Amino acid sequence: MRIVVQKFGGTSVANLECMRQVMAKNQKVLDQGAKLVVVLSAMAGETNRLLGMAKQWSTRPDPWEMDALVATGEQVSVALFAMLLKDHGIRARSVLGHQAEILTDCSAGRARILGINTERLMELLEKHDVLVVAGFQGCDIRQRITTLGRGGSDTSAVAMAAALHADLCEIFTDVDGVYTTDPNICPKARKINRITYDEMLEMASMGAKVLQIRSVQFAKKYSVPVHVRSTFSDEPGTIVTKEEEGMEEALVSSIAYDKDQARVTLMDVYDEPGVAATIFAPISDADIVVDMIVQNPSREGRTDMTFTVPRGDLDGTIRILERMKTEIGAPAVVSDAHVSKVSIIGVGMRNHSGVAAMAFTALKNESINILMISTSEIKISILLDEKYTELAVRTLHEAFGLDKAATPTHCEQT
Repeated sequence: MRIVVQKFGGTSVANLECMRQVMAKNQKVLDQGAKLVVVLSAMAGETNRLLGMAKQWSTRPDPWEMDALVATGEQVSVALFAMLLKDHGIRARSVLGHQAEILTDCSAGRARILGINTERLMELLEKHDVLVVAGFQGCDIRQRITTLGRGGSDTSAVAMAAALHADLCEIFTDVDGVYTTDPNICPKARKINRITYDEMLEMASMGAKVLQIRSVQFAKKYSVPVHVRSTFSDEPGTIVTKEEEGMEEALVSSIAYDKDQARVTLMDVYDEPGVAATIFAPISDADIVVDMIVQNPSREGRTDMTFTVPRGDLDGTIRILERMKTEIGAPAVVSDAHVSKVSIIGVGMRNHSGVAAMAFTALKNESINILMISTSEIKISILLDEKYTELAVRTLHEAFGLDKAATPTHCEQT
């Protein structure tokens, strides 16, 4: 049995006309003799509407009831779409997360998929040509409805494709692929034909909203080929796949950016064993993700410790640090919420030197000051003043010739 998984986001199922376009995409696959698993998000704006209702009804909404509430958005989408398919003579059935037996852990609002009952799904596919599955949701061992977090329908789709050994997982959205950078701030951004899982992971971690980061992790782990493309066009999009011969020829594939950043500096902390653990353990316990970390050279047993956190977590981080200032010997905590991170990404960086020098020279020529730097095997991240974000992105995009690349890329914001 040949199986294709297709996922459609909120803008793709926003109304009846949009759903008819989705059905046309489905029909092309059915005409090729394949079975289809169609994973749908809630209609555009519906999840926010439900969240708003919860806040009207409760000052502190119970997280489990919140999951039960917001999961209804996807239930509406799959039921309406299944009706549409049936009216056009297609053997279809809607399937909710618990009916598909998508087992998750017990984390309300951000559950992780533990397993999927593929036997159950295969039985349903024997009887139906299309299964319309509610994305974003599952069920834990206590039979509670769980949700997978924002963008969770991407993860639902890739997990389905992995479990069913699907031939392809197509992620349909309102953009036509992955670009060398955000086209909204760089008109010369170009679409990439193929990108590696690792590059896509780096872009997702930077806040590029083409794919949810956990969906890319699933795709890489189970070698699921993912095709990111537009619902509103028949043009091919971007294939996210394992690294192949020739993919390292391009030195840099994309320039990504993230404005959701804040910088924190602890002044004159004790420079001795255990201080870093004392600082970062309670931050971790508060589920705050620390990204870039820089420690200055020691001077008379003291040092400055600087790191970045998501901007929304800045206040919580400051509260934690203020409580422990005396313990770590820090006379002051200094913060800056007006910074952003710009990253240069590419698997070709593994085998080429000089990328950092090229980047730093390009930024110097535009008088852009670098506040912090971090590197990985295929990424160089630079922290800078937020007001220089767009200029830095355009400067680096041009410096690495991405506007002229024969084989393009993307970092869009869905």
